[in-house]
Amino acid sequence: MMDKDQFLEFALSKFLRFGTKRFTLDDLAHELCISKKTIYQNFTGKEQIIKESLTAFLAKLRSNIIECVKKEKSDPILAVISIYRIGLDTFKNFNPSFLRSLKKYYPEVYRVFNYFRENEVSVLVKDLLHSAQSKGHIRKDVNIELTYALYHNRMEDILHGAPNNFYKKFTLQELLNHLIINNIRGIATKSYLNDNDAFFIS
Repeated sequence: MMDKDQFLEFALSKFLRFGTKRFTLDDLAHELCISKKTIYQNFTGKEQIIKESLTAFLAKLRSNIIECVKKEKSDPILAVISIYRIGLDTFKNFNPSFLRSLKKYYPEVYRVFNYFRENEVSVLVKDLLHSAQSKGHIRKDVNIELTYALYHNRMEDILHGAPNNFYKKFTLQELLNHLIINNIRGIATKSYLNDNDAFFIS
């Protein structure tokens, strides 16, 4: 018997694949071989399922990000790269229609996702970039806010472009190299690159 956490994880996997509008509770009940009445005995409706499943998903993602930052606490640049690696690996399963339908039909739930992205991840990455600059890892002439905005916009292109287009054409490492690592190489100080040449040349 599937417990609530497993149910929410399964439901979210379907919403991510087909979009929140296209995949109905009838579809969900059919795939789980249960009645829709059973679903309504545990949830008030589709929006609650979407919100709880997304909240649980973001909690796991948050935990993974925090863990990777702790692991790379002495090197904020490597922490930033690790965050983007997690992000790229996570969002490869997102159909662009998921976020579009979420924003259109479930704006309150979309705000949960957007808050996580803008007020947690964005703030964390910018803080790490500022920390790297104060440590002498990033050149003093680099505008951190502009640099982050450019990274963020490119990530948005991947998230909202043709479904899985970039992921079908390129490996995760290729995307990470061209989206993040090559750009960081361009803003890092020579001394930092010399100390970490094995990582950035590989």
